[in-house]
Amino acid sequence: MAKMVRVLILDLLVERAEFGHGGNQEVIRPLLKKSDVEVLLLTPQMQSFESGLKAGQEDEITLKIEDVPYWDNEYPFWENNIVELESKTVNFNRIIMPMLSDEIIMKNWVENLSIDALICSGSRRNVSIWEEWMGPASTLMRVVANSGIPTLGICFGHQLLCHSLGSQIKRADSLSSGIWELKLTELGKNDPLLTSHLESNSEIFGLYTHQDHVDTIPDSCNVIGTAEHNAITAIRVKDKSGKPLPAWGIQFHPEAARKRIERAYEWGHITEEEFVSFKGEHDGANILSSFARIVSENTS
Repeated sequence: MAKMVRVLILDLLVERAEFGHGGNQEVIRPLLKKSDVEVLLLTPQMQSFESGLKAGQEDEITLKIEDVPYWDNEYPFWENNIVELESKTVNFNRIIMPMLSDEIIMKNWVENLSIDALICSGSRRNVSIWEEWMGPASTLMRVVANSGIPTLGICFGHQLLCHSLGSQIKRADSLSSGIWELKLTELGKNDPLLTSHLESNSEIFGLYTHQDHVDTIPDSCNVIGTAEHNAITAIRVKDKSGKPLPAWGIQFHPEAARKRIERAYEWGHITEEEFVSFKGEHDGANILSSFARIVSENTS
């Protein structure tokens, strides 16, 4: 068995159990096929800036209820949660993150955590409607992506990663929800995240629900996938010499497993119109498996 993998998740959809904590489980599931996994959760959208000062005292400090004055009580607060996945026990632990935009301090904090991957979830918030906590979160994403640690930004996470690297984010007049085909660019046709599972001439589909769009391409990124309604659907980060890094942003939701969608509809977390638009198959599970393989290769 390989060494335990430590995954840091920006848990930005925590108030939506199926697409938040449930989505996190779907992201972690394929990693468990090759190693044990420990998950560290960050909730900067609900954490006080004052509590972020504690992160400078120690690297891994458990998040307490008093540290999250903005907690959305639609979802009960917990510090730790043990989940059985793939016949394994996974510890999900909430920790305090530095609430600042200093790259040097953030880089030192990340290095001391010794993480093997960073994942940023979707959110009901919007990069186009900026909130103060997004500054530290975007700094974290930029630092980790540029460090060579495998990084995956999903939906809001895609937008935040791109914004952190210089993109403009624009808000559309209406919400886009549904399943669209992903068209690969020339660089995307050989990208390990998007194509590792494909047979020749296979189509790729993603499930989308968003209103913000990445509008410009950062100099430090290549576009690897587009969709009919969303030009900059998938990007890969590159270093200063142009070499691709194991860091991606994808506008669609690979974690949206069918059972999660059905329960979210039953619980009133998505509308009937959204539920209908989500009917159909998409390649999310395969893409998450590809990311798990990339993490495994990077840590071996």
